[in-house]
Amino acid sequence: MKQILVATDFSPSAANAMEYAMALAKLLKLQVCAIHAIHPTEGINNSTYNAIFIEDYYNNKRQALKTWAAQYTASDDLKNIKVTTICDVGFLKNVITKHIKSNDVELLAMGITGATGIAGIVGSNASMMVTKVKVPTLIIPLESKFPSNPAITLATDHDTRLSAEDVAALNEMVKAFQLKQMQVLYVDGTTDAKRIETGENKLKKLIKHTQLRFNNLNDSSASNGILTFVEKTETDILCLVKHHHNVIYRLFNRSTVNQVMNRSVKAILVLHE
Repeated sequence: MKQILVATDFSPSAANAMEYAMALAKLLKLQVCAIHAIHPTEGINNSTYNAIFIEDYYNNKRQALKTWAAQYTASDDLKNIKVTTICDVGFLKNVITKHIKSNDVELLAMGITGATGIAGIVGSNASMMVTKVKVPTLIIPLESKFPSNPAITLATDHDTRLSAEDVAALNEMVKAFQLKQMQVLYVDGTTDAKRIETGENKLKKLIKHTQLRFNNLNDSSASNGILTFVEKTETDILCLVKHHHNVIYRLFNRSTVNQVMNRSVKAILVLHE
């Protein structure tokens, strides 16, 4: 069965991401897998453990992850969601990529500490993961909670060609949320009517289960335009497409990511070409 993969470092932001993922999994009828990466040198120079007892250290971490994950099925409304755990040795990117290759992962969820920008073991890897991992990735600020009636905004430059897998995932969310309307935002410093018309027609064919409301914003700064629009429309989930030649892709430069995350408390769903 398809699953939501939640990266955790046991921080408050990871806990918030897990809560968000559990609510989303219930709506989408998915399983949840909590994954934790043990750094290759972790435990070896620990004051309590050394190389001789490293397996004990790893086993304790695996048990700690199981205990951490179990608390999210304690409530009656979430007890039927299947939650599994993976605790492996390696760098976070490698551990996650390995799991995705052999499992049907619908979505990767990661938390960040929004009040101070990207912080923590998970947060520091967020911008890297949206580049390296080829599944939809949901970046969840600490302030973001899963809403009862989520509102989605898709930002695009109309040059993007979404992958079939990501289109399917987005459509599944649209249907599960029973969205009557989804905002589509085009931000550019210039206006090309033909380009906009062509792009809008393509999106209408891809996203069929809701009414698309198109918004064209003339702004030389994609990040400023998007964030201003998100605040005005009370967007809950902002969808961006990872595309190397897309103006939106600049949001994932390290400096701009910090700027966006510091200014926004909304969840960001990163889709791929």
